[in-house]
Amino acid sequence: MSELNEALALFVLPWLFSEVIAENSHHQLTDKVGIDMRLVATTSVEEGALLAKAIYNDKGQVLLNVGARLEGKILSRLEEFGIDYIYIKDPDTDDIIVRNSISDELRVNAIMTIGDTFKQIQLDSNVSQTFVLEKSARKFKKLISALLDELQRSKELLNLLSDVFLHDHYIFSHSLNVTLYALAIGIEMKLTPKELELLGLGAILHDVGKMKVPEEILSKPGKLTAEEFQVIKAHAEDGFQLLRNIPTVPLIVAHCAYQHHERLNGAGYPRGLKGDDIHLFGKILGVADVFDAVTSNRVYRPAMLPHEGLEILYSGSGSLFDSKVVDAFRRAVAIYPVGLTVILSDGRKGVVAEQNPGLSERPVVRILEESGRKVEPYQVDLQSNLSLMIVSCDTIIKYEYAANY
Repeated sequence: MSELNEALALFVLPWLFSEVIAENSHHQLTDKVGIDMRLVATTSVEEGALLAKAIYNDKGQVLLNVGARLEGKILSRLEEFGIDYIYIKDPDTDDIIVRNSISDELRVNAIMTIGDTFKQIQLDSNVSQTFVLEKSARKFKKLISALLDELQRSKELLNLLSDVFLHDHYIFSHSLNVTLYALAIGIEMKLTPKELELLGLGAILHDVGKMKVPEEILSKPGKLTAEEFQVIKAHAEDGFQLLRNIPTVPLIVAHCAYQHHERLNGAGYPRGLKGDDIHLFGKILGVADVFDAVTSNRVYRPAMLPHEGLEILYSGSGSLFDSKVVDAFRRAVAIYPVGLTVILSDGRKGVVAEQNPGLSERPVVRILEESGRKVEPYQVDLQSNLSLMIVSCDTIIKYEYAANY
């Protein structure tokens, strides 16, 4: 994805992140980032629509700024580079506010810290890898502390769909996202501060073994062969072996890399562990890892929306995934993100206006249409209207769930 800057430079002038903060501070580093916006599939955006939330690369450069007019060439480039959903300006939702789960500045810093470490590991010898990880462990602990501080201060459910960033390497963004999901679950399950720190460190490093997997296999657009899948599966043990020999990294962190693909019924890998033989952190990371994998754009398929990803977890709850962990995840994460167009069970259509903490499946919906006709907008709180439920979304993309998660 490093070609992205060149491609988008044809129609966008990037600014360094520090300059963007100075010029656009109203939507860069506050928790209220953007107004009058609706979340839509990029494929369904009408030409001439205005972008409501900026798109960044992982160095904090604005690739497409708020207010950009979305014409054919721009839309096709966004689709080409895997942007499945964007926020557009919409007068019917002019007071709906989308809040970032973490600040843009912290996300950029986190991606760069993870990326720098993983790139060094990929290039260096085994001896050098140990030195790099020992040195980076201190940086990661500070990073986890900052992430926890922002997550615990936020009163919002975790919503990573609002963070429109393009990354040169999937593993870097995936490692951060899994860390955020894992910490959100840990907070919901009332883990101690020390446990959260260890869980966060294990989450950041859970996929470090993939630095030994050839890029052509990691980025293969088609189905993996049996041999290629065996190479992929080796990353869990490779990560464990790398981390277990580092004095500053606790052994439980190494086991996070070892166990995040284990499943309750023994169907996971590399050891086929069952039930309580899997550490709680392994169970949490299993849920966080799968959810981020299916809700992220990949070379071989588009991203699911959060509620579709939750269905994957529900279908495996009690057999593949720990039901208590899945339930904590459901309470902590925004299943229907603010700005998403939804249809209720009585046929009314509207946009998610705000979340109900702990009830991610029952948000507040702003009704815009009844029986196919526009109406004066009004709000319905699904928390107090239990006979209603969300039955579909305008932006759903259907595809077959890949078995190799």
